[in-house]
Amino acid sequence: MQIDSYRKAFDGYFSKPDVERDIKAAVDLIKTKARSIFFLGNGGSNSICSHMMEDFMKLAGYPTYSFSDAALITCFANDFGYERAMAEWLKVFFTENDVLVAISSSGESKNILNAVSYAKSKGGKVITLSGFKNDNSLKRSGDINFHIDVSSYGIAECYHQVILHIILDSLND
Repeated sequence: MQIDSYRKAFDGYFSKPDVERDIKAAVDLIKTKARSIFFLGNGGSNSICSHMMEDFMKLAGYPTYSFSDAALITCFANDFGYERAMAEWLKVFFTENDVLVAISSSGESKNILNAVSYAKSKGGKVITLSGFKNDNSLKRSGDINFHIDVSSYGIAECYHQVILHIILDSLND
């Protein structure tokens, strides 16, 4: 049954001692470095970004942004190409005092990786959430990297949402 796959993945992941350390580090990073928080992802990950943008603003009081408006995405993709669209959007708003939360289940989305590269070049901080292969490019790109070793989009996306909610809830402790 599918529930067993989710249970096994989540129980295994959250029993690792470094997960709590990384969550605390993410909370500290946001508390000490974030003027604004930017959320980037594709598809289902983009939906997570839109949701987290709202919650981090409403519940934790941070100015937040998500590249999730369809007209804006198609405008930037048309003008700069899809692989550069998110990085070009960051050029408008992102500063060294901001935090980028980058979500990619595969960890190999070129548009996400280009945005992470831009954010780091500006001196910003980056939190990544990925899945699939343990050696994916996104996992090696952030200041704090959350990764779950599964090949299921459903499990990876649920995990990303849970991690971000734990961080959010911890900001309000």
